[in-house]
Amino acid sequence: MFFRKASYFSDNVLSRPRRILVVRFSAVGDVIHTLPVLVALRTRFPHAEIAWLIEEKMSKLLLGHWALDRLIIVRKNWVKSWSEIAFLRKRLQMFAPDVTIDVQGLFKSSFAAWLSGATYRIGFGGIDGREGSQWFNNYRIIPDAEHIIDRNMSLLEPFGVYGSSIDFDLPECEMDRRSAHQLLNHEGLHGHFAVLNVGAGWESKRWREERYAEVAQYLLAQWNLPSLVVWAGNEEQKMAETIVQAANGTAFMAPPTTLGELASLSRMATIFIGSDTGPLHIAAAVGTPCLGLYGPMPAKRNGPYGTQNRFIQKQTLEDRRIRPHRAPRTLMDAIDTETVCNMCDEMLSKILAQDSSLMIQDVQKGSQSRKRKVA
Repeated sequence: MFFRKASYFSDNVLSRPRRILVVRFSAVGDVIHTLPVLVALRTRFPHAEIAWLIEEKMSKLLLGHWALDRLIIVRKNWVKSWSEIAFLRKRLQMFAPDVTIDVQGLFKSSFAAWLSGATYRIGFGGIDGREGSQWFNNYRIIPDAEHIIDRNMSLLEPFGVYGSSIDFDLPECEMDRRSAHQLLNHEGLHGHFAVLNVGAGWESKRWREERYAEVAQYLLAQWNLPSLVVWAGNEEQKMAETIVQAANGTAFMAPPTTLGELASLSRMATIFIGSDTGPLHIAAAVGTPCLGLYGPMPAKRNGPYGTQNRFIQKQTLEDRRIRPHRAPRTLMDAIDTETVCNMCDEMLSKILAQDSSLMIQDVQKGSQSRKRKVA
């Protein structure tokens, strides 16, 4: 549901906006969770000009997206510099949006929307409108959905968009696809394989390396499925090396990858296993079946989106005085290897059965085609 702070708005602007600005600066998973908003906007307003205000590091995720007309890129700490604030204000007012959509719900995102001079500044009300963002956003939505993607989509209600399909349409460039193929060929990974993502932004979200290694051994023994361990940064590299060493030849170490290369690898994978972090949501966005391992953050709200995906969460953060990034590792430690392996069995039995069915259909079609040619 939604409510307005002002009553002088013209519905003509919302029914046919000329220029729309989406504001979501970071992080990887949150940008992915905003993509369905972008796609739904483009579908609803095919002739509108749509821009996205985003931090430079995250912008590579959106390059080439068919639903986007332009990216407006800022550095991470732009809001701490008066000169950069003034420069951003000039750039935003040159774009001159009719409507802004603040998906981030923070001071800096709502402030940027206000700087643009847009008449309609849509954002969250209630607990989702944080850090005073409700002072800058003048058309505020109080979502009642559970998952973060559905909550984001509620920001489109003022446009008359309800129950829109969830599409990510994450772009893929040829260079990333070639790099992913070269990596797999180098490791001898042909056909089915699993991706294990070792890291997470918070230590409280990480699962133990030795348990990933046990899962890798199980997947090869039970399903003839080798594992590729992906990582980012020096700390995660050491964790990945520990997994590969403990996995006794059942897991392979990925080289450093860009986000685009990681997305291409995920498209080729049979299953993706990892905790609540950006790569997991990238994999879900490109259609790879995902198993998410969750501790401090609620999996029903932040889990990998889609019916083919699953999550495991044994314990949640009960004490609200503790910030999620400071939560004890015991929340993730509650997830045992056996439970993960059992869930892999459930998912892979469906995935591989479906793949076999598709292969049989392809063979039958080929046979019918050959018969027609002979006839």
